Amino acid sequence: MDLKVGDKVDLVIGRISRLGFTVLINKEVEGLLYKNELYVKLAEGDEKVGYIKKLRDDGGIDVSLQPIGFKRTLVENEIKILEVLKKAEEGFLPLHDKSDPIDIKYKMNMSKKAFKSAIGGLYKLKMITMEEGGIKLVVH
Repeated sequence: MDLKVGDKVDLVIGRISRLGFTVLINKEVEGLLYKNELYVKLAEGDEKVGYIKKLRDDGGIDVSLQPIGFKRTLVENEIKILEVLKKAEEGFLPLHDKSDPIDIKYKMNMSKKAFKSAIGGLYKLKMITMEEGGIKLVVH
């Protein structure tokens, strides 16, 4: 199998270990999905789309559920936040840069760092405002 970092692959979630989940990549080769990078609940047998994160010297393959590359991920996170705001009552999301990382992780399926980068970009584009207790969509 000819894999490169950044490749989009099909994953089947395997058993959990102390590091994370073993996964079957494209139904051919085993890889590892680290639990400290997960923002969704997974169960053995789940099928997900993933991305090759690293081809290790020992022959192991690390995978991620997020696309590899800062710019692509940032834009996808900005889009996700905008979609949540559009569906939210009055376009308000009760999360901000001081929110608990656990709240952000489970409500937005992203890390606090990723969330802060995305809302910073949206704020600079004047697409959101920072409000008391959260962020609000700017209606143009």
